[in-house]
This record gives sequence, C-alpha cells and structure tokens, in this order.
Amino acid sequence: MEQEFILRNEEESRQFAISLAKRAKKGDIYFLYGELGAGKTFFVTNFCQELGVTDYVSSPSYVLLNEYDAHEFTVFHLDLYRLGHAEELLELGITDFTDEGLVFIEWPQIAEELITQERIEIYFEIIDDHRKVRLIDRR
Repeated sequence: MEQEFILRNEEESRQFAISLAKRAKKGDIYFLYGELGAGKTFFVTNFCQELGVTDYVSSPSYVLLNEYDAHEFTVFHLDLYRLGHAEELLELGITDFTDEGLVFIEWPQIAEELITQERIEIYFEIIDDHRKVRLIDRR
C-alpha cells in the first residue's frame, strides 16, 4: 500500500507521526528516507512520545543507535548515515533486535539487503515551506 501526504506545518507533521504510532506494534521496522533536515528525527520524536517514551529523543547520528523504553516494548533508533559497509550493521547487532522491539532506521540504504523483513518505508521531501511524505507499507 502506498500513500502520499502533504504536511504544511509542524502540527500536521506531529499528527502524522501520532497517527502511525497508534497502530505500532512490536516487530515493526520503519525505513526513513530524506535529506538532512527533512523531518526524520522530528517524526521519530513525536512517534516515541505517543508510545510513552519520556526520555529525550535525539538523532543517533554520532552514536549510531539510541534505545528508548516505551510502554509495551523497546524502541531502537538507528542512523546509518556514517556507515560505509553492511558488515558494520552486523557488528551493531542489528539482526538481533529487529524482532525485539520497534525499529527506526534513518538513512537505511545500506541496510536494505540485510533487513529483508516486512517494513514500512517513509520518504520525506522538503518542498518550499512544507513536507511531502510518501509512505509505502510493505507488510
């Protein structure tokens, strides 16, 4: 299933994240595509807040992986921008936690061949002063 959304402001972006979080379940994997500043981390932050995460949600750009406790499961938030090889993902143990909680992967291109499970792909695009978001549900 593929859907497209135009998000005109932060509140619409927040509501988009909340609406998806309400349907989230353990084992969900989200691949988040988009240039720097397109709204990927903003999306994850609002999604996590809806799941009950009380910790500060930040981009894992430098640490590669952040973990957050939600009410029902753990949220794993990865940023693969700085990785050069798929083998580095295996060193992170990515295949160990894709079934243990909910997983967000920013810059997932390097993981596409390793993580073949059903997933949700979200493409963020900056257009003038708003965002165009394309959601492809491959579950």
